[in-house]
Amino acid sequence: MLKRRLIPVLFLKEGFLVRSEKFTIHQNLGNPVAQVKRYNLWDVDELIYIDISREEHYDRKREDQGLENPNNIYDIIKMVSKECFMPLTFGGRIRTLDDIRKRLELGADKVTINTHALNEPEFINKAASVFGSQCIIVSMDVLRMDDAVNGSHYQVCKDFGKVAVDKTPLDWALEAQERGAGEIFLNSIDRDGMACGYDVEIIKTISSALTIPVIACGGAAKDSDFAEVYDKTDVSAVAAGNTFHFKEMSYVYAKQYLRKRNYNIR
Repeated sequence: MLKRRLIPVLFLKEGFLVRSEKFTIHQNLGNPVAQVKRYNLWDVDELIYIDISREEHYDRKREDQGLENPNNIYDIIKMVSKECFMPLTFGGRIRTLDDIRKRLELGADKVTINTHALNEPEFINKAASVFGSQCIIVSMDVLRMDDAVNGSHYQVCKDFGKVAVDKTPLDWALEAQERGAGEIFLNSIDRDGMACGYDVEIIKTISSALTIPVIACGGAAKDSDFAEVYDKTDVSAVAAGNTFHFKEMSYVYAKQYLRKRNYNIR
């Protein structure tokens, strides 16, 4: 059995590292490079950066921590890849094959695509054909809806989680796999930054139906949350953002917790 992964996710907005909550609240955490230096020391499995900037505007006036100020996402990828000693994924604002090519040339090992894949599903086929499925992660933002009439159901969303599309999460995941995606990054919108635990139900539904790896994200609060996902689903990796930002050595402690309980992790 392949070892499972534990992956930090870093969200970028207009050149800053930010804490995200339900895709709407973003707290500035500083320079995007500083965190990767800590993760190098912690022997992190791999690292995912997702650019959630609405506009092509990057701050140019910072003097934080003595690090240079980026002018665009390519500067950030260049800066991060110089410091990053682990597999590196970059996502956000990818619309063309050239967008992918530039990110890979600058040091990314994989990319995530989301909205453009929903707008133009054939883009997954093209990207996988040109760069290989191992480079292409389809990111899927899912919103859980609970109402008295329809009960619990899920919507796939695009455009920063603001626009629902007419596809079920399972149908879209299967289609992405068929089109050549190498992995699925499954992110729960309603649990983003809420520290309420993962949505095991949707994670189990998606991971049990696919043959490609699934990365689950959204809701982590404590180490036992990672264990629960490993116990109850077939995911290849569990990802988290905020929980690794605010506690020193948090990633290391999480790995220690899981290894002591004999989880088959990297």
